Amino acid sequence: MNTLKIVLATLLVLALGAGAFIWSGIYNPGADSPHWKLTYALMEATRERAIEHHSEEIKVPANLQDSELILKGAGQYAAMCTSCHLAPGMKDSELRPGLYPLPPNLSLAKVDPREAFWVIKHGLKMSAMPAWGMSHDDETIWSMVAFLQQMPGMTEAQYKAIVAQAPPDEDMGPMDNATMPATPDSHTHTGGHQHTKH
Repeated sequence: MNTLKIVLATLLVLALGAGAFIWSGIYNPGADSPHWKLTYALMEATRERAIEHHSEEIKVPANLQDSELILKGAGQYAAMCTSCHLAPGMKDSELRPGLYPLPPNLSLAKVDPREAFWVIKHGLKMSAMPAWGMSHDDETIWSMVAFLQQMPGMTEAQYKAIVAQAPPDEDMGPMDNATMPATPDSHTHTGGHQHTKH
């Protein structure tokens, strides 16, 4: 009985302490204030294991090597992903240094297709990774996964060539050059449709 009282008292003290910490506002949520190393390690391990768990039942399509699918994915990646995940020949972007945690450089790292599909579709909480499944269908997401399998090892010239051949990204219509000024980073696909990295 005494042991139970001690346990309950301890839990109460911890709960009150946590509540006081939250209410005080002293926690710094700024992206320029890194977590403690232990906190970061625990969050990273939790995230990685969760992605593995939630993606393990996903069935990878047999056509990930299809050239048309890869070509479509190249255009999608160039339009939506380079500011955070870079591309062959890119050293950095205006956005990337301010992100925490820092997104992986996908031009260098080959990712598991099932995990890539799940992350692209569902996004990641408390990061800059959006849930693209809210605005893109599964086929389009698989095209990005197909391209990601090919990108590591590409030269800058090869990357630019495949992006130039990619079909227009109709989902990016509202973000075309009618509403956003052209920049040196803009790229034009066949058919004259222009994307601007964002």
